[in-house]
Amino acid sequence: MHERTLPCAATSRSPTSRPPAPAYNRGGSVLRGVVAFCALFAFWLLLSGYYTGFLVTAGFGSAAVVLLAARRMEVVDGEGMPMQLWRVLFFYWPWLSWEIVKSAWAVSKIIVDPRLPISPTLVRFRPLQRTPVGLVTHANSITLTPGTIAIDCKDDEFLVHGLTRGSAEGCIDSEMDRRVRAMEGA
Repeated sequence: MHERTLPCAATSRSPTSRPPAPAYNRGGSVLRGVVAFCALFAFWLLLSGYYTGFLVTAGFGSAAVVLLAARRMEVVDGEGMPMQLWRVLFFYWPWLSWEIVKSAWAVSKIIVDPRLPISPTLVRFRPLQRTPVGLVTHANSITLTPGTIAIDCKDDEFLVHGLTRGSAEGCIDSEMDRRVRAMEGA
């Protein structure tokens, strides 16, 4: 029943102040905010389709409110927006998009073939990535590519299902693995 409280001097901060930001959250805060705002506003404009003065102003305000809420929740930080990866992602996304198109074409050919030449296969392999961002990027890239899906992703091993043996085995020691590893070291 008796609560024990420490005086402010003992905690070296006021009762209403927040603890210091983690190391990944320091620096680049304004740049992250500007980039997040521009992305939110561009996304709103893309989805809106109507560009009257009132609606554009409403979109601007909506992006500002969402950014303020995200900053208050400490979502706009170095972990959520790793700015150092953007330069590398600029080259990775077009490459991944092309891989998605090629895989979609291969899956389409399988679907229209009357023999339906599938050979569902599971493969386990060790990815080259070691950071959570690298592992998640690699697993999501596998899943985005038609014909493959990353089923289980542990720190040192991926389990991937492929529509064909070739698509599943293509994940082992792949160009995608090397590109994500290179991005991880950026």
